[in-house]
Amino acid sequence: MLRETLHRYVRERLVPLEDQVAREERIPDEVIAEFRDMGLFGLTLPAEYGGLGLNMSQEVELVMELTWTSAAFRSLVSMNLGVGSHAILMDGTQEQRHRWLPDLASGKVIAGFALTEPDSGSDSAALRTRAVRDGDHYVLNGSKRFISNAPLAGLFTVMARTSPERLPGNAHVSAFLVPADTPGLRVGEKDRKMGHSGAATADVYFDNVRIPASALLGGVEGRGFVSAMKALDRGRVNISALCVGQGKRILHEMLRYATERKQFGKPIAEFQLLQAMFADSKTDLYAAECMVRDTARRRDAGERISLEASCCKLFASEMVGRIADRCIQVYGGAGYMQESRVERFYRDVRLFRIYEGTSQIQQLVIAKELLKTFEAF
Repeated sequence: MLRETLHRYVRERLVPLEDQVAREERIPDEVIAEFRDMGLFGLTLPAEYGGLGLNMSQEVELVMELTWTSAAFRSLVSMNLGVGSHAILMDGTQEQRHRWLPDLASGKVIAGFALTEPDSGSDSAALRTRAVRDGDHYVLNGSKRFISNAPLAGLFTVMARTSPERLPGNAHVSAFLVPADTPGLRVGEKDRKMGHSGAATADVYFDNVRIPASALLGGVEGRGFVSAMKALDRGRVNISALCVGQGKRILHEMLRYATERKQFGKPIAEFQLLQAMFADSKTDLYAAECMVRDTARRRDAGERISLEASCCKLFASEMVGRIADRCIQVYGGAGYMQESRVERFYRDVRLFRIYEGTSQIQQLVIAKELLKTFEAF
């Protein structure tokens, strides 16, 4: 029922707002309120914290519905139902869970996940933000870059060094739960991006930010990197579902235009060279959708999915880029104009090969996992 409701809501309510969101670079407050009423911020959080308690398989089905429209709408809720909440759910103390998860599930608090830094993107364990113990507190200093939802966030999960040396297992990295209104925390100006308009990102700065020791995720130093990687496994499957949803929309726009546009006295959809693009796009989509559903099923069964999540992220993000490129080719000059929605989709999907692990990082993860389990015979 929720999927059917979301299917109608996306097409009737969100699609007509796409141009406005891109132009104003913000999601209207009334839409955020509607998201709260629908429970979209707490889809995957347990009912005891006010969420809907959906499993991964159910989550990806809803993400594929939600992302038939601008990816900015999914970006708004993604941190609350993904890395911004599940690090707390998986590794937080009972006190931390009860303090933050109900507000995240309701959307009262928007989450931000502060990992990336100016000098540590793909090499996330090389971060420089420091957390120094001072009695019953820690003092944070440093900066984070490209943090999703930063201008809206009420809570940041911040990865910081608690040891000056790089330790085995990246045990020098710890995670902290830092409210956005903590003195010394400052959010920079919204980033001006190539695409993904309406999905706000910004730098976050920490200048002698003093937080209680109880803000340490799980109450134990050295577990931040592990928490981040576990949350990113789930996040990569979520992004893969996003790629499928966007791919379906772009293929729809491609087919619609091709059946309406006429050349040489007939719709261009009748030209076989274009039909090959339709067929390749549908095949790509079907493969990605099967991968996403299978990986979600494996996670729900309790399997470790680092390998499968990276396979999904690599294939799906590259796949949607190919479909967007074909769509521009089918549109021709009309697709290159900013008045065209497909031009915006083309710019938007380029990001998917970069964030939450570039395609090259996914290749390294896949190869590393393969070599772990390889057996000569």
